[in-house]
Amino acid sequence: MYRTALRNVLAHKARLLMTTLAVLLGTAFVSGTLVFTDTLGSALKSQNARSFTGIAVSVSDDGAVSNGYSRGSRKGVTGHLTEQTRQAIAALSGVAEARGVVSGFAGIADHNGALIGDGFSTTGTNYVPDTGGQDTRYPLAAGRGPQHPDELALDTRTAQKGGYRVGDTVRVAVNGPVMQLKLTGLLHVNDPRITAGGSLAAFDTATAQQLYLAQGRFNEIDVRAKAGTDDQQLLDQVRRLLPGDGDFTAQTGAALAAEQDRRITESTKGLSASLLVFAGISLFVGIFIIANTFSMLVAQRTKELALLRAIGASRRQITRSVLIEALLVGLLAATGGLAAGVGIAAGLRAILNGPGQANLPDGPLIVTASTVASVLLVGVLVTVVAAWLPARRAARIAPVAAMSNGDQPATQKSLLIRNTVGTLIAAAGAGLLLRGAGSHDTNTVGLGAGALLIGVFVLTPLLSRPLIALLAPLLQRLYGSPAKLARENALRNPRRTAATASALTVGVTLITALTVVGASVNRAVDRAAGNDLRADYAVAMQNYAQLAPEVAPQIAATHGVSASSVLRQVPVSVGDDDRWITGVNPAAIGQLVNLTQVGGSLDALTKGQLLVDRSTATYDRLSVGDSFTGSFPDGSTGTFTVGGIVADNSVVNGLLAPDALLAPHSAGQGPDRVLVKGAHGADAALKQALQDATGGNPLISIKGQADLKKENRQMLSAALNIMYGLLGMSVVIAVLGVVNTMAMSVFERRREIGMLRAVGLDRRGVRRMVRLESLLIALLGGLLGVGLGILTGWAGNRTIAGSFKDLTTVVPPLPMLGFVAAAALVGLLAALWPARRASRLDVLDSIRAS
Repeated sequence: MYRTALRNVLAHKARLLMTTLAVLLGTAFVSGTLVFTDTLGSALKSQNARSFTGIAVSVSDDGAVSNGYSRGSRKGVTGHLTEQTRQAIAALSGVAEARGVVSGFAGIADHNGALIGDGFSTTGTNYVPDTGGQDTRYPLAAGRGPQHPDELALDTRTAQKGGYRVGDTVRVAVNGPVMQLKLTGLLHVNDPRITAGGSLAAFDTATAQQLYLAQGRFNEIDVRAKAGTDDQQLLDQVRRLLPGDGDFTAQTGAALAAEQDRRITESTKGLSASLLVFAGISLFVGIFIIANTFSMLVAQRTKELALLRAIGASRRQITRSVLIEALLVGLLAATGGLAAGVGIAAGLRAILNGPGQANLPDGPLIVTASTVASVLLVGVLVTVVAAWLPARRAARIAPVAAMSNGDQPATQKSLLIRNTVGTLIAAAGAGLLLRGAGSHDTNTVGLGAGALLIGVFVLTPLLSRPLIALLAPLLQRLYGSPAKLARENALRNPRRTAATASALTVGVTLITALTVVGASVNRAVDRAAGNDLRADYAVAMQNYAQLAPEVAPQIAATHGVSASSVLRQVPVSVGDDDRWITGVNPAAIGQLVNLTQVGGSLDALTKGQLLVDRSTATYDRLSVGDSFTGSFPDGSTGTFTVGGIVADNSVVNGLLAPDALLAPHSAGQGPDRVLVKGAHGADAALKQALQDATGGNPLISIKGQADLKKENRQMLSAALNIMYGLLGMSVVIAVLGVVNTMAMSVFERRREIGMLRAVGLDRRGVRRMVRLESLLIALLGGLLGVGLGILTGWAGNRTIAGSFKDLTTVVPPLPMLGFVAAAALVGLLAALWPARRASRLDVLDSIRAS
């Protein structure tokens, strides 16, 4: 039987080709994911190890507040890392060097005034030269390090993007005024935040301290030990020198590197798990193709299997022979998938290291033994499991009956059992879906959607007849007899049709659900921006840090501004909890934000009281007249009284208070945003005036309502496009399934095709018949996918309704029609080769075929 299985694999190479490709693509996805994430993790760890090379002890000041990074200094923290602390550490007998580090953010403008890099990784630091005049963290590529307040150095990538050379004047800003500094040097940087699209600006230490902390203060002190010094003993000595009233984290360099390695491992595992979900979807689609292929192979070899049974082969041996075929196919495909996955990982890294991309750290491709074993095991298991039912069906072939009839239709009993099981699974899935939607439980919705999808797959043979009967009349009117033959062929074996259509249904369902959720969220965000926001412009930092304190008065005094208000979020400790209170301008906020009174009075802000949105009032059990005492970030306390309750608003939410009440206790931090109303509405003159008022700071964004809507749409579209691309693999595999089914169907019906040619059907008619059959199958999968996707998208919307105001389900008609049309196109393209093959069959040879 083993030799028989091997012979069958070799005898049906062409028929198994698409199955092999389906498994190969799925396992290539798995292999590529594992190799890429292992390679990325290894490179990041290697880079991390280089970053901590030579560091024996590192001390960070968790209580230090770099301007714009925190919402206030930590309460009760007075001790910090100072120059005196650094000198005391440097005087220890085992210390070779103690380097004080200052860090914050710094936006670099190009020659047009636009920000270079993304706002979240615009890093600023101090340049600490050693005795050789270089900072070992950032080797010089050209020039020298900064030595005076009017100088800076840039990383090489930022300088290249901005077109800067040593000696040029560079516009730089933190959250204060824009500075014009001379570029003295270019630095090599390995920090992944910078290489992935950020920027680095290095100042002399005194300038960095003035910009980010205070004179003589550091965020961190890194200690390099003398040869022979024990790191743990040195750590104990350093800890004894730290101020007792500070908030510090002191670790050995090895421990810090190990902690960073752990975080890298967690991050890469999360990335790997996310990508493997999509790989699993592709393999799930592949199961339908594998099962369909082996079912057709078993049907085509009915007489051969019956003969084996007649000469003594047992049912177990027949089952085993089919499963061995599947194992060989799975092993071959998984091996190819492993090799293809290594290529995918290498290609993906090359793409991400291209111009303007993530610039990942260098390192060899990592192919671990566990990756090899996992990919081979997944490929073999998926193929064998998918072939199990066809193998069982092959074992049940009765020798005499099978030899007398090559076609073994499904019995009414088996179809009844299948339809009953499918109805039960679909009903259970629909029930879970509705329950999850009602309770806003994402896990229940996911479980229900999966069960419903499986139930529909089981019921597809039953659903195929009415759906194909609905689609076929139009085709018959257009194409006549070939369309009628295509309809009969599609309905002849409903199980085969169902399996082929179901492979396409999976991808269409998920893509449709994503589209429905995306359209619904976009509509909700647009509606909220239009209904909740009255301001013409919102002024904020691009990295969502705080604006400088002087920005709000500058904007208020700008010509053309009729009303403005800060939005300043300040944490207030109430017992063991923190409540975030937003400071606003009581006199102007009603002109800038649509506040709808629910209880109390909107004039509460002018009386020094709070306004609370309805959701927060419900959650915190607050009513008009309630009071509570809280502690400000600077340690002082205050009493707050609820004076009014307003409807939920997407612009301002939670607790609102007069900014005059919060600003004196916010530890000198600026506002998060400033809302602006123009005397003549939103116009170019007002926007330019606001840019001039803020000094042309490249880190400050000035966005109108249209800009905010566009930004939200772009972020969502980017996420959706990534998922569409990942789901595209499952659609490709589904297309292979259609090709495989049609090609094997042509081989199976070659005698019938020969007879049709003999009675007058020309080659064009044969091609049309095969193409229309494929079209009907693809339309069946597309229609089922769109219907299930809309239902799943509705349930998904219900689970996130709490995160978006007035979220309603939107079903965009054009994309839905586009998905159905795309499914039809898939069917037509997939049938090109099988149709051509069918039309070229020799008539006499086909008629003689048995």
